[in-house]
Amino acid sequence: MTEALQKKIEFGYAQVGAFRLHYARAGNGPKLVLLLHGFPEFWYSWRHQLVDLSDEYTVVAPDLRGTNLSDKPTEISEYKIDKLVDDAVGLIDQLGFEQAAVVGHDWGGGIAWAIARTHPKSVSKLAVLQTPPIDIWRKNLTMNQLFASWYMFFFQLPKLPEMLLTSRDFEGLAKGVRGTTAARGVISKQDIEEYKIAWARPGTITGGLNLYRANVLSRLFGKKEKLPDVTVPTLFIYGEQDHAILPSTVEGVAEVVAADYDEIRIPEAAHWVHVEARDKVSAALRNFLRE
Repeated sequence: MTEALQKKIEFGYAQVGAFRLHYARAGNGPKLVLLLHGFPEFWYSWRHQLVDLSDEYTVVAPDLRGTNLSDKPTEISEYKIDKLVDDAVGLIDQLGFEQAAVVGHDWGGGIAWAIARTHPKSVSKLAVLQTPPIDIWRKNLTMNQLFASWYMFFFQLPKLPEMLLTSRDFEGLAKGVRGTTAARGVISKQDIEEYKIAWARPGTITGGLNLYRANVLSRLFGKKEKLPDVTVPTLFIYGEQDHAILPSTVEGVAEVVAADYDEIRIPEAAHWVHVEARDKVSAALRNFLRE
């Protein structure tokens, strides 16, 4: 971790229900911004936004359960998305706030949508990067998206994904992160070394994969339920060169938001939009949070 990050970011733990969550924190502003990461990431995914927003807000990026320094339950059922929602809501309370502006990317985005729909009183504003709400995802699901999501189904297998992802010093995971940006070199070798430290912690890879095992099949193909609309101001940010979540899959996000809604498309970015287009994403978040 760079010296600049070390100066700005501090770390802590919170006991949330039965599990202890590790988090990174920057700033001491009167309002809380909660940043939720996806797979195969940890708090470090938000290294830029932690610093960029810390002059006005208390900014916290937890390691999701199963990841890095947070507790890692072994049962797949413990990774159901409603349980990660409870983690986030409980963390807001443990940090001494009644509400947070919740920002999520990838799986963190799915969790963020669910928090806003099931615990709206805990959310002042909602910002999601790349991930559409689950009902929009299902509505837009195509064969092209299914092919793009092949890895989600591969991850359902026991043990084999762990073997392949951890082999040769995490070569596959590193390529999956560094090699899927729109421009080369956005994610540095030093960044990957930080990720490898987290990936090497016992249980971290299985914890991340258990998110897929506990949720993908039931959420995409299970019984459809009418979900409540989002009733808090919402911002959706999408890097248009994403090969994992296709542009057609994020059409119509506004349909489920019964509140002020804004959408920003970033043509020069792909899946890791908050790293690839750091300045644009941080500025968009700052403007949205101020409004």
